[in-house]
Amino acid sequence: MTQTILYARVSTVDQNLDHQLSQATAAGFVIDDVVSDHGVSGVSVPLAERPNGRRLFDKLRRGDTLVVRWVDRLGRNYQDVTDTIRHFMRQGVVVKTVINGLTFDGATRDPMQEAVRDALIAFMAATAQAQAEATKEAQKAGIAAAKGDRDRYRGKKPTYDRDGLDRVRDMLATGSGTSEIAKAVGVSRQTVLRIKGDPAAAEAALARWGM
Repeated sequence: MTQTILYARVSTVDQNLDHQLSQATAAGFVIDDVVSDHGVSGVSVPLAERPNGRRLFDKLRRGDTLVVRWVDRLGRNYQDVTDTIRHFMRQGVVVKTVINGLTFDGATRDPMQEAVRDALIAFMAATAQAQAEATKEAQKAGIAAAKGDRDRYRGKKPTYDRDGLDRVRDMLATGSGTSEIAKAVGVSRQTVLRIKGDPAAAEAALARWGM
C-alpha cells in the first residue's frame, strides 16, 4: 500500500509547522503521515543528517509520494537538494511541491522529458540556495546596523515574526491576494505589499530586532 508523506521543516524554534500541513491539505493532498524537523537549518544540515529527515530514507518506498511545501524545505544547499530528489526518484518515489504544483518523477524514460525535469530540479535547487544566501546577507546587514545607534537604525518593530514572514511569502508564491494574505496572517495589507516589494528589507527588519 502506497502512502503520501509530508515533510515539513522550520529553521528556528519559534516558528510553527502547522501551516505547511494546512497548505498541503488546501492544495488537495491527502496526507497519510507527517515527518518534520523543528529548528533545523536547511543550509548547514543535509536532510539525511537531520533528526527526522533521515527517517524519510527508510520510510519511503517505491510508489510513495513525498510532499514538501517547496524544495527549500528539503534544503537550501544546491548539491544536497539535487542529490536528495534524484535519490528518491531512483527509489521510485514521486516528489511533489505544494507551491507551483511541481512533480518530480523518475518513471519517465523519454530523454527530452528527463532533460527538462533535471533542468527544473537544478534551477529550483539553485534558487533555494540563492534565496538562503540573500537572506543571510540581509540578516548580516541588519545586525551590523543594530550595533550602531539602536534608536536610529532599528526603526519600527515589524508587525510580523519569522513564521508570519514565511507565510506571507508562501501565499504570495501561490497567487493569493493581498487582502486574503493579510487576513490569514494577521497583518495589514500595507505590510503584505512591503514584504512583496522588498523581501530582503523584511528579513533585515527581523534581524535588527532579533526576531
